[in-house]
Amino acid sequence: MDLPLRARLRAGDADAFGRLFDEHAATVYRHAVRVTADRAGAEDVVSLTFHEAWRLRARLRPDGDSVLPWLLGIATNVLRNTRRAARRHQAALARLPVRDSVPDFSDEVVDRLRDAEHLRAAAAALAQLRRTEREVFTLCVWTGLDYAAAAEALGVPVGTVRSRLSRARARLRTLAEAELRRPPLKEKIR
Repeated sequence: MDLPLRARLRAGDADAFGRLFDEHAATVYRHAVRVTADRAGAEDVVSLTFHEAWRLRARLRPDGDSVLPWLLGIATNVLRNTRRAARRHQAALARLPVRDSVPDFSDEVVDRLRDAEHLRAAAAALAQLRRTEREVFTLCVWTGLDYAAAAEALGVPVGTVRSRLSRARARLRTLAEAELRRPPLKEKIR
């Protein structure tokens, strides 16, 4: 490598750094593959090596024949740091308590499916209620308003809220049970 290219590298010339990468990335990669026996890990080492080379470019000696020894020195340090981090990671995992078994979550999945089915049936049944019953039900049951607050929100007497809610609950129970007995509709594929 000629001296002007080294000087351009030290000065942070992106084109010179691109040329450096083009000329030596494959050599750094082969070195990393041989050391790690891991192609994906070697790709990470190349990336980290050239990242560090860019960061440390001012430390590149202005004289010399090739920058390959400098790059391979950086790669060696990256490999060392990578192995050290892997050992620390393994040691941390070894300190974790060992679980005897993997929890069985199939009952939870079945419960969620059943809940989804019940929610679908409730929504379908709610849609069949009269608007006035649906409004009282959603305000009192789902939103949690008391009778007086629901009456104020709807502009009706408290007694009307009570009677509508009683009718809505009875109808909703009957309609929801009927919905649950119906086979689910298959969605059309378009």
